[in-house]
This record gives sequence, structure tokens and C-alpha cells, in this order.
Amino acid sequence: MDHSHTYLIVGLGLLGGKYAQVLSGKGYRVTGIDKDPAAVAWALEKEYICAGADHDFEALVTGADRVIFGLYPTAFLDWVRQYGHLLRPGTLVTDVSGVKRGVVGPVQAMMPEGVEFISSHPMAGRETSGITHSAEVDFAPANFIITPTDRNTPEAIQWCKDLAGVLGFARITTLTPAEHDRMIGYVSQLCHAIAVCLMCASDNSELACYTGDSFRDLTRIARINDKMWAELFLWNKDNLIGEIDMFSAALDRLRDRLAAGDREGLEEMFRLSTKRREAFDKK
Repeated sequence: MDHSHTYLIVGLGLLGGKYAQVLSGKGYRVTGIDKDPAAVAWALEKEYICAGADHDFEALVTGADRVIFGLYPTAFLDWVRQYGHLLRPGTLVTDVSGVKRGVVGPVQAMMPEGVEFISSHPMAGRETSGITHSAEVDFAPANFIITPTDRNTPEAIQWCKDLAGVLGFARITTLTPAEHDRMIGYVSQLCHAIAVCLMCASDNSELACYTGDSFRDLTRIARINDKMWAELFLWNKDNLIGEIDMFSAALDRLRDRLAAGDREGLEEMFRLSTKRREAFDKK
């Protein structure tokens, strides 16, 4: 990527902060804005950004030609409605949103003439949140998904791929927004729903002294950012409800075999589980 460009990070949270840290560390000029002055101050202190603001940020917007939004979907749409006109022609824009169908089309439609939005999703979160934890995020083993539409140019798609490479992502793929949301409903949102339900099903605090790795591994993501995940669930509720129903049916099958004393049936499910899990092992 060309080091002559100025990168603006809108939303200096966990992922926005990590983008700023990596890009500035590789010699790119990075600025940032956030409604929280403490986040801006942290980014400036750590030299993740060379300039930042929590208000009166118009000059930072007009001074950038590469913009990355680290906002929740609703806040992202609100920001574009209010300030999108400040983006200057020739600017390329991307995001980190965990859902795409309700984001990509509206944002592309609101972009000023000559500004191109190419949506993407770095699948590299943490149980923690906020810029003070952004250094803990590791992009190297994570997937980066680009969700182009027919409004996107090959040049913008290539820029997004190059950005992912600079950030250090090991695997870069493309999906349509609809394909992305179906996939994310299963491999991410359903997993968080299961972890949450494991913790909410009963008071598990007394088990903390006795539990083993199985429970810890299954519930690691149950320490959850309530505001963000409630929004992501609701924005993708049709897909997530379908995945919950599918999971419930599989759990019912296991329960039925257990109730019937069907050892062979249980072993069959375990063999299938083991076989399918092999595809997810990182090489």
C-alpha cells in the first residue's frame, strides 16, 4: 500500500485501536476520532495516531483519503448520515462491522460522489473491549472477510486485500453480504449464544474452584460485550434464530439417544463430530 495516504480511524475501540497501532507502526500516517476523549488521549499517548479529536473533527475527515470505521452498525449508519458529506472524492472507506446486510447497501447509497465503501470484517475479537486492550488482539491467525457488491471496483477490492495483508491477516476471503451473515450466524453468533446460555442456565460461580478446561474453553466468550453483541444478534436475528433451531434439533437428537440408552447412536454422533472438527484445526 502507498504510504502517501492518510488513514483516519473512526471509532478508537478494540479493533479500531488495533488497526491504528499496526498501521502507524508500519509507517502510515494515521489519525483518529472517537466520542470518548480518553480513547483519543490513549491513542495519542501510545502514538497509535498522530492527530485525534473527540469533537470538531471535520479537518481530520477532509484530510484523510482512507477511512476505516470501527463503529457498531447503528452508530456507523448514524455517523455517515450526519458527517458522510465531509468525505472527499477519491476516498476509499471500509469497516469492521460484524453484520453486513443492513450496513453495506445503505452506507454505499449514502456515500458522496467519488467515495467508495468496500465492506470488510476482521474476525479477530477478544472478550475484552476498548482501545486499552487493543494490543492484545492478534490478527495473524485470524480470518479477514471482504464483502463486495456490484458497486465496488476491482481497485477498491484490491486495496482492501492489501490492507488485510499489511495488518497481518493469514487468510483473506470474499463473500457476499448475505453469505457473510449466514456464515457468521453459525460460526460466531451461535457460539456466543451457547456460551451465554451455559452461564445463564444456572449459578455456576460455585464451580469455579472445580471446573476443568472443557468448561473454561466452552465459556471463554461468555464474558461478553453486552451492547455490541445485543446489536449484532438483533441485526442478524433471522439467520441466528435458524441456527439456534438447528442446534436445538441436534441437541434433541443427542438427548433422545441418551434417554434410549443408544450407545451406538451416541458414538456415531461423536465420530461425526470428531471428523468435522478436523477441518477447523489451524495448520
